[in-house]
Amino acid sequence: MDSDALLLARIQFGFTISFHIIFPAITIGLASYLAVLEGCWLRTRKTVYRDLYHFWTKIFAVNFGMGVVSGLVMAYQFGTNWSFFSDFAGSVTGPLLAYEVLTAFFLEAGFLGVMLFGWSRVGPGLHFFSTIMVALGTLVSATWILASNSWMQTPAGYEILDGRVVPTDWLAVIFNPSFPYRLAHMGIAAFLATALMVGASGAWHLLRGERSPAVKKMFAMAMAMLAISAPLQAVVGDFHGLNTLKHQPAKIAAIEGHWDNEPGAGVPLTLFGIPDMEREETRYAVNIPRLGSLILTHSWDGQFPGLKSYPPEDRPNATVVFWSFRVMAGLGMLMIALAAWALWARWRGRLYQSRALQRFALWMGPSGLVALLAGWYVTEIGRQPWIVYGVMRTADAATRHGVGELTLTLALFVAVYLFVFGAGVSYMLRLIRMGPTPAPGHAPLSGGPGEPRQPSRPLSAASTSADASYASRSATGA
Repeated sequence: MDSDALLLARIQFGFTISFHIIFPAITIGLASYLAVLEGCWLRTRKTVYRDLYHFWTKIFAVNFGMGVVSGLVMAYQFGTNWSFFSDFAGSVTGPLLAYEVLTAFFLEAGFLGVMLFGWSRVGPGLHFFSTIMVALGTLVSATWILASNSWMQTPAGYEILDGRVVPTDWLAVIFNPSFPYRLAHMGIAAFLATALMVGASGAWHLLRGERSPAVKKMFAMAMAMLAISAPLQAVVGDFHGLNTLKHQPAKIAAIEGHWDNEPGAGVPLTLFGIPDMEREETRYAVNIPRLGSLILTHSWDGQFPGLKSYPPEDRPNATVVFWSFRVMAGLGMLMIALAAWALWARWRGRLYQSRALQRFALWMGPSGLVALLAGWYVTEIGRQPWIVYGVMRTADAATRHGVGELTLTLALFVAVYLFVFGAGVSYMLRLIRMGPTPAPGHAPLSGGPGEPRQPSRPLSAASTSADASYASRSATGA
């Protein structure tokens, strides 16, 4: 395949998945947050939790819809742009994606309607159960998707027969070497991104002088979640890095901008620099001696292979991987700093008064999603030139399209995505700007014909005011 066409095919898939990954991440975090809010409301009967539940449910619904639409487009691309990959590895990736639909998606779809529209139509126990099932469905969905993608990173439990992958051990396929670390890392990233978004929403309203209990509560809950998940993510990231060093050492070399080892010397940690693929060096490097060895091998003088240990055609793009990782890690450090600042402000009783803290939280609102995307780029670009690591090259997986076809479709994707999802995101931001408002409680446990819990007509979702209007016109003969 022409190299320019291959690059365009990769950019097109990278563009669509970059849009898609944002929405499921928010869906995962918001679904669990909604379950916590409703649980707190049922346990305490404090209206602040009920008001926050209804406020964030609206945003969740819009985000969920955009996630489904963007996911469908991405799934079609496996057939249109990566047909040779589907033919080669479809016996593994196909069933895993089917399991995701049969378990997670059906679970979400089955209870989503009750969660979104059943607050005044079913009992509080059933409604809470529906919210939990939707939250569980998002986590199960992430599990199957990451099992499939992790198998592409660290394939296991298979053999190749007649030029196709054949699964021999499904447990080994699913629980491949990188799966547990990547699942934990992605799950925490989703909770982090959501906590930062909720925290930014609370900070925005606080800076405008709104001091309602709902605004204060969502800001405090977001900062508490950040204080738990941000340090935990750093620990999980360390384990993930050690696993990657074991199974994908070329990716680690690209992350570190590390080209070769000096005999008897530890590997420095390169804070900044510009990896040059042609000159095979990291220019303008700012190094801390031996710290790379300490972090990645947990020893003072440990070494790991540099990029020069691999043929040029087997090296990932170190420049992109190097800087994507630093964006992710740098934002992670800022998240920990924000969490520590919020804890200190809460201890001093100034969590809702510190405007500097609130401005920092507001500016950090998108950082969780930016860090998530940067980490995804590290993972996927760092795997190159393999689509299934060590088994199938990306160049062998792409459908043989021409440059013109890929250029046209990429331009159409960019235009349509910016219009459709730009409108969706704008609507979500408008909902956030409106802020939480008092919401109704659950429906009473009794009710007769025409009451919300016992509809008297098929189209009971229509408002009761419509019935009253119709009855009035009938009485007057209109």
